Amino acid sequence: MENLRSMETAIVLSVTGLRKQYGGVLAVDDVSFEVRRKEIVGLLGPNGAGKTTTISMILGVLEPTAGGIRIEGSDLATNRSHALERTNFAAAYTPLPGNLTVAQNLRIFGLLYGVRNLAERIDTLLRQFDLEGFRDVKCGALSSGEQTRVSLAKAMLNAPNLLLLDEPTASLDPATARDIRARIREFAAEGHTGVLWTSHNMYEVEEVCDRVLFLSHGKILLAGDPRQLPSDYGKDNLEELFITVAREPLTLEQA
Repeated sequence: MENLRSMETAIVLSVTGLRKQYGGVLAVDDVSFEVRRKEIVGLLGPNGAGKTTTISMILGVLEPTAGGIRIEGSDLATNRSHALERTNFAAAYTPLPGNLTVAQNLRIFGLLYGVRNLAERIDTLLRQFDLEGFRDVKCGALSSGEQTRVSLAKAMLNAPNLLLLDEPTASLDPATARDIRARIREFAAEGHTGVLWTSHNMYEVEEVCDRVLFLSHGKILLAGDPRQLPSDYGKDNLEELFITVAREPLTLEQA
């Protein structure tokens, strides 16, 4: 019984039978998975596979047609505020308000999340993400890579237990992207955080993800270790497997 309780408390995110229907179109169809503490799970698939819809439901932006979402054991449908208070999100294509400075953005979001010792927390994040020189610069004047670093700093404000990252390094140069990947892995490994990470960069996925889920037409088609899955299906690498999932999913057979 004690082992069962410890396994349950290790689960940060539990998605069960998740379904989203728009008229006659099933965008997400009976999706179930878990994300555990200190684990980075890649949610992969071509455009239109259902990744963004799934993340939007986890964030409470969209209401599922059916199924359940539990964050830290709290049901999102019945205990929304508690479920989301230790959740955060960053996406390369969702910039913060451009008319506010970096510090102003972090302060406003920190207040929304009720972050304690906020000024100290902001100073720490500005240092960690090499943003100290941009403290008083409006976000709209930053480069896309700089804006991405601000978004990631915002996502870390409340030391989330569930961190959702949608293409987090898409606009970064290779050296900066490598540094950001290392910081997120360190953040996950040292704390109580589980990470759900979407990316089209398969090299990145192999480097950072402990496990991957391949979505195709709203369903989970494949799941497993990103370093082992390609050989399981007779592919040379994860990118080749991704292309097959995107173009010819019905041809996939285990080797």
